[in-house]
Amino acid sequence: MNNAVIADKFEQLADLLELEGANAFRVRAYRNAARTIESLPEALETLVADDSRSLQDLPGIGKDLAEKIRVILETDELPQLAELKEKIPADVVRMLRIPGLGPKKVATLYRELKLTSLDKLKHAAEQGTIAEKKGFGNKTEQIILEGLDHLERSGVRMYLADAKPFVDGIAEELRKLKSVHQVAVAGSVRRLKETVGDFDLLVTAEDPAEAMDYLAEHAQVEKVLARGETKQRVRFKPLTPCITPDGNRMSMEMDLRVVPKESFGAALQYFTGSKEHNIVTRRMAKDRDLKLNEYGLFRGEEQLNAETEEEVYAALDLPWIPPELREDRREFEAIEAGGLPDLLELSDIRGDLHMHTTATDGTATIEEMIEGARERGLKYIAITDHSKRVMMANGLDADRLRAHWKEIQKIRKKYDDIEVLCGIECDILEDATMDLPDDVLAEAEWVIAVLHYGLKQPREKITERLLTAIRNPHVDIIGHPTGRLIGKRPGADVDYDTIFKAAADHGVMMEINAHPARVDLDDVRAAQAKDYGIPIVISTDAHSTGGFDKMVWGVYQARRAGLTKKDVANTKTAKQFLKMLK
Repeated sequence: MNNAVIADKFEQLADLLELEGANAFRVRAYRNAARTIESLPEALETLVADDSRSLQDLPGIGKDLAEKIRVILETDELPQLAELKEKIPADVVRMLRIPGLGPKKVATLYRELKLTSLDKLKHAAEQGTIAEKKGFGNKTEQIILEGLDHLERSGVRMYLADAKPFVDGIAEELRKLKSVHQVAVAGSVRRLKETVGDFDLLVTAEDPAEAMDYLAEHAQVEKVLARGETKQRVRFKPLTPCITPDGNRMSMEMDLRVVPKESFGAALQYFTGSKEHNIVTRRMAKDRDLKLNEYGLFRGEEQLNAETEEEVYAALDLPWIPPELREDRREFEAIEAGGLPDLLELSDIRGDLHMHTTATDGTATIEEMIEGARERGLKYIAITDHSKRVMMANGLDADRLRAHWKEIQKIRKKYDDIEVLCGIECDILEDATMDLPDDVLAEAEWVIAVLHYGLKQPREKITERLLTAIRNPHVDIIGHPTGRLIGKRPGADVDYDTIFKAAADHGVMMEINAHPARVDLDDVRAAQAKDYGIPIVISTDAHSTGGFDKMVWGVYQARRAGLTKKDVANTKTAKQFLKMLK
């Protein structure tokens, strides 16, 4: 039972309580508990087992919540949540995931209009029934129809940050089996895609049955869907929060294939994908009178060496291509132009320039965040709490911000091994102005400009807002540029060419926000920003010290964009980075 699963139960409970019209403070308590649990650097099971510590020492965890956590750990269930799920249809909960629909409106749709499914909701919106209800109108109907379309298109997927540790764990277990020689993760997990639809594992083994039996009997497997001599498909129990229309956990499936040693490299190349990349490699093989498929590499009836991917690519006169670049975007052109990029590594990162403290919606103090950064070997950070527009996060006005900066300046004097910048995450308002006046921004050492609200404005208005920030002499970077939340909220409609050209002209950087729900910029747009010569900064948006560990997901996104160490500004030394700002 990992922390994410427990946090998800509290989030679900908060959703259902909101639909029931429960006290807002009670709902907020569950949401705050979920955030605290998700950001913990250690497993709750470990904490509970330590007699010298108490769950009630955690921020926002009182006696009642502590008891609920123990119940979940002991039974894998939360009775209150199960009871509410019996009362409220799952599709009603899914309605909460429609952008623009809050709990009060969803409750009205459910209780007064008796709309208990997404199909009924869609029909009512199309028929104009909802617009007749007081407080809704034609605009709400349009929001509902657009939101339903988004839910349908978003499909069922899992964040890479949830999928990769789980699949890697299964692979490691299989490696310990006596008859197993090789195990490799393939598919979109290996390509480090931001979301994953299913899992793929390849194995070489003396006894295929041992690996299949082990997986079939795994504690997390719910059902064996199919099994042959060399291939097995299983469905896991609901494991961890996935990106589904209802936001709940769901069952993921895995294909396990046992392949001969002599064709392992060809099979790994094939099942890693992408489909588009493989179309090109198969065509290149054909041009050389070869045949390349999941079974191996062949010249006529003769099977050639294909134990490794390196042998497969060499037969095509290609260097080995990192999996994250295998999308048939630029990898083949890069090889023709002189070589593949030397991709960024996590160890290259020296600073983190987007984080929050207890001054707004973070769970750690200034000093705790500094210590957390030092423990991870960072050499510089920027503390960037929210500006006042983000009221739900207790955003800072000018007076509170200046007092906050004074506190940072006082505390940072204690440290001579890390640079700590006084920063701000400043909203770009819906009317294309900044949330704080220029005289305040001028005092900041690092200004992130962001879109949080009005993301559905037309492209022209979104572009105007971003240009306002880019042209502001005090703005250093555009943070999570589209504002998207993957699978939950589409990003703003951005005119990237206009924005990137302006950013290049004004010396404004672009962020890859490493939070798994954002990783924004995405890989395609990060590569486009690189083409414009715009320095990229990868930051965690950490709201706790544990949040620093999300950096890896931003690095993975940068690798998919083909970024190297020189393309990323926070790979520089503190001295070099501060010189850039000047």
